[in-house]
Amino acid sequence: MRKTALGAALGMLAWSGAVHAETVRLAPVPAAQATGYDRIREADLRADLTFIASDALQGRMSLQPGDDAAVQWIAAEFAKAGLQPAATDAKGAPSWYQAVPLIEYRPNPAANALTLRIGTSEQSWKSPDIIGGFRDDVDITAPLVFAGYGITAPGVSYDDYKGLDVRGKIVLVFEHEPQENDPASRFNGTGNTRHATNRVKALNAQARGALAVLVMAEPNRKHPSNLERYNRIGGSAKRFPPLPGQALLDDELHIAVLTVSDAAGAALLAKAGMPPEALQAAIDGPLVPQSRTLADTTVALHLENTSRSRGISANVVGLLPGSDPTLAPETVIISAHHDHDGSNGPEIWHGADDNGSGTVGVVALARAFMANPVKPKRSILFAVFAAEERGLLGSYYMAMNPLRPLATTRAMINFDMIGRNEEPSDQTTGLVDIPKDTTNRLNLIGATYSPDFNRVVQAANRSVGLDLDDRFDHENALNVFFRSDQFPFVLKDVPAMWFNTGFHPDYHHSTDTADRINYPKMTKIVRLAYLSAWRFASEATPPAFVPDPAGH
Repeated sequence: MRKTALGAALGMLAWSGAVHAETVRLAPVPAAQATGYDRIREADLRADLTFIASDALQGRMSLQPGDDAAVQWIAAEFAKAGLQPAATDAKGAPSWYQAVPLIEYRPNPAANALTLRIGTSEQSWKSPDIIGGFRDDVDITAPLVFAGYGITAPGVSYDDYKGLDVRGKIVLVFEHEPQENDPASRFNGTGNTRHATNRVKALNAQARGALAVLVMAEPNRKHPSNLERYNRIGGSAKRFPPLPGQALLDDELHIAVLTVSDAAGAALLAKAGMPPEALQAAIDGPLVPQSRTLADTTVALHLENTSRSRGISANVVGLLPGSDPTLAPETVIISAHHDHDGSNGPEIWHGADDNGSGTVGVVALARAFMANPVKPKRSILFAVFAAEERGLLGSYYMAMNPLRPLATTRAMINFDMIGRNEEPSDQTTGLVDIPKDTTNRLNLIGATYSPDFNRVVQAANRSVGLDLDDRFDHENALNVFFRSDQFPFVLKDVPAMWFNTGFHPDYHHSTDTADRINYPKMTKIVRLAYLSAWRFASEATPPAFVPDPAGH
C-alpha cells in the first residue's frame, strides 16, 4: 500500500518508507492564529467526549432521546462560542437546526421476495439471497436488463447505458467498478471513485427510467462483497432485532436498491449469453461495456415493512462570517456526525470514537476560531450531521438543500473517528496493511479528488507533526472513500477530505468507549484541522477539484 508521510520531509507525496514526525523540527504556528490554536486543549476534548459517549446519551441513536440531547448540547456550545445560527426555522427565524425529516422503517425479511421468470420457468428467493429494504412497500413486475457496472462516466469515456433502454425495467448491475485492481485504470487506479457506490448507480438508473436496481457482487472479485465485508464487522451489524432502516422523507432517490447473492445473480443472468465471470472479464479487459437486454426474462419484486414512522432529526449548524467582504460569501465547511447505534436493552453502543470524537472536535474548533482575535477571510460553516449511521442522511440532505452555495464552497474537512490508534480487526484482516505504530498516524481520505487540498494539509502539518497516510485512497475492498459525510459533497464537486484514525476491534461495538481514546493524538488532529481550515479560508487561491482522478 502507498503511504504519505510528512510533506515537510518529503516535499511531495511519493515516499520510500515512513518518516516519523519526531525526527522533523516543527514549524512555528503563525502568530495571528496562535490564540485559537492554544485554545484546543486535551482536557476539554476529554471532558466533552466523556459526556457525549456516556451511558446517559444511550448511544445517540437517530430519532431517539439520547441523540436529541447531543443535538441540543452541540447547539448550546456553538452559541456559547459565539457563532451565528446558520439555518432558519419554519417561521424564518435564525436557528441552529437544519431539520432533517426522516422515515424509519423495519423490513420484513420473511415476506420480501424476488421472483425470476424465464419463459414458463419460475424461481424465487428470500433472505439471505436478497438483502435490503425500502421505505415504501413495493410490488412491481418488469423486464430485467443487465447494465454492467451501472456507471456513466463521461470523463473517462465509459457508459454502461450507451444504447441500452431501461425505461420501465429493472436493472441488474455489478458492485464496484471496472479494472479496480489495475493501478493504471482510468477509474483512479486501485482506489474507489464516486461512480462505485450503489446510490450513484441507482440515481443513474432512475434518471433513465428504471423501476428498481438489483446489485450483485463482481464474480471475479479479489475482496469480500459489500455484504460479506459488513458482516465481518460484527457488533451492531449482528444485533437482534436488527437496527431499523431510515431514509430521507424527500430523498432524490425514490427507487429500491437490493443486493442479491452470487447464486441468484447467476440465475438472473441465465439469458446473458455468457456466464457472469466472462461478462466481467469482457468489461474489465478492454474497458468495453457488455450491457444487454435479457430475452424472455422478467422479475417480480415484493417488499414490505413491519412498521413505518416519521420523525425529525437535525443537522446542527453554526456560522463564523468571513472578515473579508469580498471573500465572506465563500465557505469552508468543518463537519462531523452526532449519531451512533443506540442501545439494545442494557447494552449501549457508546460511539466514543465513532463519532463522539468528531463531534467534540468540531465544537473545539468553533471555540478555537471564535477565541482567536483575528478571523479568517472566508466564512466557516460548522456542521454536525444527523443520521450518518443510517446512510449519510443528514449530509445528503444538506448537499441537496445547501445553506450556502456549493459552487462557492471552497473546502470541507470532515471528522469521523479521530480518536483511536488503528489496530487489526475482523473487518480489515487480510484486506489492508496496518503500520506497526499508529499512535501518531492520521489517514487522509479523498486526496485524489483534490491534490491542492492535500498540499495545504501537508503544509499545515509542518507545525503539528502527525504521520499522514493515504492508504485508503488506493484500496477498494473496504469502500472507505464513500463511508462518511464528506462524500455527498464530493458528489457536488466540493474539494473535501475525511480525517480518520482507522478501524479497530471496538468499531461499532459497545466497547467503543471514551477511556480508550488517544487524547494527545486527537488534540493534534484537531489542531491540524484548525491550521488547515485557516489556510482554506484565507489563501487567495482555493483548492481545485479533480472530477475524474486517474490511476498511476
